[in-house]
Amino acid sequence: MRKLYSAAWWVALPLVLGRLWWRGRKEPGYREHVAERLGFYGVRKGDAPLIWVHAVSVGETRAAEPLVQALLDTYPGHGILLTHMTATGRATGKALFAKHGERVVQAFLPYDTGPMVRAFLRHFRPKLCVLMETEVWPNAIAECRRAGVPVALVNARLSDRSLRKGLRLGALMREAAQGIACVAAQTEDDAARIRALGAEQVTVTGSVKFDVTPPDAMLERGADLRRRFGARRVLLCASTREGEENLILDTLAARGPGSTLVVIVPRHPQRFDEVAAAIAARGLRLERRSLLGDGAVAPAVQVLLGDSMGEMFAYYAAADVAFIGGSLLPLGGQNLIEACAVGTPVLIGPHTFNFAAVSEDAVTAGVAQRVPDASGMLDAAFALLEDDEARAAMAQRARAFAAQHRGATQRTLALLRPFLD
Repeated sequence: MRKLYSAAWWVALPLVLGRLWWRGRKEPGYREHVAERLGFYGVRKGDAPLIWVHAVSVGETRAAEPLVQALLDTYPGHGILLTHMTATGRATGKALFAKHGERVVQAFLPYDTGPMVRAFLRHFRPKLCVLMETEVWPNAIAECRRAGVPVALVNARLSDRSLRKGLRLGALMREAAQGIACVAAQTEDDAARIRALGAEQVTVTGSVKFDVTPPDAMLERGADLRRRFGARRVLLCASTREGEENLILDTLAARGPGSTLVVIVPRHPQRFDEVAAAIAARGLRLERRSLLGDGAVAPAVQVLLGDSMGEMFAYYAAADVAFIGGSLLPLGGQNLIEACAVGTPVLIGPHTFNFAAVSEDAVTAGVAQRVPDASGMLDAAFALLEDDEARAAMAQRARAFAAQHRGATQRTLALLRPFLD
């Protein structure tokens, strides 16, 4: 099976590179460091042993922050090799970890072919491979085993849908799962599904995302944004995905936002212009965060487009209520923990299968409300915005909810310690 998988990679490689170049039209980062994706790297700086952490994109990179910090603090003689697959993930990693200088090395993970992965391992010689969340690459795991590099899957989550896909791949995924030395799963359900794929050493540690601390600078920026928003109530639609903005905007245009300022932050930056055009097409008065500068949002502005990177904590801190995107359509939802950490009441749609346990826990704890559709979301949001007492109670519960789930980073570090000491 793995030979067929590898052959498929080689056959598809021209198309993969073509798509990479095509994506680079809107995101220039995809046209940078292309050689790394093929296993070619420049001269390595320094000779400190490296702990390799793979965080595919923005969400995984931000989730990795407390673990990376803990590894740097616990192993001062080691460096971190932080790899990504997306340009936005790499940019996020640079923003988060540039303060560590050469102790954190960034690179793109090569495509999952034997020769490319072997070249990567020869160049960096990592002491341990740490995969974040759901990143299981069969050839990478096989080559790590061959090179004597233990592989850990941490903050691991696996939905029922992903399990079904994995089981259809049969022996390929079973071999990969059995090649993982240890798994730190987010929940008991995740652990059970990962064991069903064939992984053996699985421990439930919780989600390290609860250990992400809102940076003081972002909280200050959020307070500054709030001042510039004025006295109006603020509804944040965070990490929205393709198709969701249209649902929200159609409903918003039909009924009007009233005195509420609606802030929409699309999940993917390449869609900023597309969403701006959709807002304008519905006759809603638009302001863009990128053009706001140091000025105030005019009272006539109905929708602010959050077309900036790395400011999500600031947006949450500036909002009265936050809807978490990816959940109105069957896309699996997004992380609601950051909103809880700053005490922002949360609304989620019906589709949260990628974050099923934490979403249900949040609803049960009264820090989140589930809504059926875009119309229901706006109904619930406007009701909360008019009820100061209910919002304050949800905010208090949200902070407590985030606090009581912390500690996964240290539990994960304990699992990794035998491979590093």
